Amino acid sequence: MKMTLERKAELERLCLQFRKDVIEVLHAIQTGHPGGSLSVCEILTALYFEKANISPENQNDPARDKVVLSKGHAAPMLYRVLAERGFFPKEDMRTLRQPGSYLQGHPCSIYTPGVEVTSGPLGCAYAAALGLAIADKLDGNDAYVYAILGDGEINEGVVWEVLMNAAKQKADRLITILDWNGVQLDGAAEAIMPMGDIEAKFQAFGCNTILVEDGHDVALLCEAIDAARGCKGRPSVILAKTVKGKGVSFMEGQSAWHGHPIDDESYAKAIRDLEARADG
Repeated sequence: MKMTLERKAELERLCLQFRKDVIEVLHAIQTGHPGGSLSVCEILTALYFEKANISPENQNDPARDKVVLSKGHAAPMLYRVLAERGFFPKEDMRTLRQPGSYLQGHPCSIYTPGVEVTSGPLGCAYAAALGLAIADKLDGNDAYVYAILGDGEINEGVVWEVLMNAAKQKADRLITILDWNGVQLDGAAEAIMPMGDIEAKFQAFGCNTILVEDGHDVALLCEAIDAARGCKGRPSVILAKTVKGKGVSFMEGQSAWHGHPIDDESYAKAIRDLEARADG
């Protein structure tokens, strides 16, 4: 079913609030990863508020959908979305990356409610996501596993090993979403490790691919997820073109904001940017 304009506007307001809250927390604690958190906002929102069958009420149900944030450094946005869904109190976001907190710099499935797979070393959680999909199939669970990758992450060989196995296993309930923002820790992804035609690469590994030209449009993302669900017999990859640091003008497309502390001046500018979007 096509998303209504009213629902789209509601989700866009949520995304704006998530961005502001993440910036506020990262400024307060002077650590964390703003760039990739801002770029993945709509992807996580589309999954947790529209498409994934996962909630605090069914988090122990083996047949639930699973969301795996393989690009684990974007944990601040994941936590903010999980808090909004009711997995833990929003106030606990203030403890992010602090000693003794269950909200660590990368997601931890042992301690953090709603986190399916611990992710840190890039690519490793993706392998676990395939394992979850295969286990669901063996157990007869009618569930989807959604794995979110970064485009710097696909430099890792383990990603392509997972895809080879996913194609062999006909893992059509593994839906991969690439947060394709074109920037990684040290610079432009194309400069650091040119990948050529990324869509063609995924296709060559046996995947169904779906391109989303605007990965910050929640309606388009939901349509792509529906299309991926309709593909049978092979895994699907949604290539969502996004902007690193989306919503904050001086962070957009800048590798310097991959994991840079947010000083007082930058914080004030970021909040002004986001509030201007709300007014506009």
